[in-house]
Amino acid sequence: MKPWWIMKVGKMLVLIVTGALILGLAVMLLWNALIPDLFKGPPITFWQAVGLLALSHILLRGWGRWRYANGWRHDRWRRKFDEKLAAMAPEEREKFREEWHRRCGHGWAEQTQRPTESKA
Repeated sequence: MKPWWIMKVGKMLVLIVTGALILGLAVMLLWNALIPDLFKGPPITFWQAVGLLALSHILLRGWGRWRYANGWRHDRWRRKFDEKLAAMAPEEREKFREEWHRRCGHGWAEQTQRPTESKA
């Protein structure tokens, strides 16, 4: 019996290769349909399209999940903040809201109002 992670790695590898093939083909077809006519640029091959796709990914998104992908840092920060806020007593939470209202202004307090409070 094979360990489960071998199947998982195999599926992920097939998914990555299939995605690269489809995206590379799409980039090649779009480039060759638009760039030579619009800008008198050269047509590109499939492997040049895959290289262009990889280059754009590196330049625009970085190397890994920890950089700017899907707000990973923001989600982690938000989770920690929510845990701290949930651990506060109601009086501490109200004091916190008043302090942020003082620092951030009137608009922030309206967005964080409790449903039982009325907006005046």
